[in-house]
Amino acid sequence: MSDLKLLITGCKGRMGQAILRAAEAQNVTVASTIDVGDALSPTLSQADTVIDFTSHHFCDELLGECLKQNKSMVIGTTGHTNEQLAAIREASITLPIVFASNYSVGVNTLFWLTRKAAELLGPDFDLEVIEMHHRMKKDSPSGTARTLVEILADVRGLEYDKDCRHGRFGDVGARTPKEIGVHAIRGGDVVGDHTVVFANVGERVELTHKASSRDTFANGAVRAARWLVGKPAGLYDMQDVLGLKG
Repeated sequence: MSDLKLLITGCKGRMGQAILRAAEAQNVTVASTIDVGDALSPTLSQADTVIDFTSHHFCDELLGECLKQNKSMVIGTTGHTNEQLAAIREASITLPIVFASNYSVGVNTLFWLTRKAAELLGPDFDLEVIEMHHRMKKDSPSGTARTLVEILADVRGLEYDKDCRHGRFGDVGARTPKEIGVHAIRGGDVVGDHTVVFANVGERVELTHKASSRDTFANGAVRAARWLVGKPAGLYDMQDVLGLKG
């Protein structure tokens, strides 16, 4: 076993169970686990790093306790409010934190490819993002879809809140040159599908990633926790973990 000791939140849920399997496969010690109703403080004290894929509603309590106990964090929840995002950034001044919308190696390759494609294809291509998840997913669009839109907006010099169009209904008029469309589909037990569409007159390029198992996210999260060992305080993502930046 490695010297790293993990706290896994939501240990009875599907992602929690997947992370437990991933930790065992990567020979990482799970020092403690919690689920709904369990006390956070005493269980966190037994670990070095917490991996949280529960809900953004748990974010405030978890951040506060990690700051008190000086514990590093791997945050896999999505749907955070602007205030929670600001709190995560503030906490990263003191703690090393990996915060990513998706921990899959394949999806992070999609992020990289999306940026390169947007740079190469240029402004003549219309940009659309389509995502599909299981019927139980509560937030929309997915954190991964939002990241994809943010990448496209960054390349084009646009703003997510101003230029993102969430679906279309009624007489909305012709598509504007600047908008980035994002569309959420929910149904069945789909783990996560994401497609970025670059559409021009006469041709279309599509980049797609499909996840068939939560294990791919769990493996990435444990890999991120291992990578955090010895890192200084800061806000990192999976592009850092995988060495895709710079």
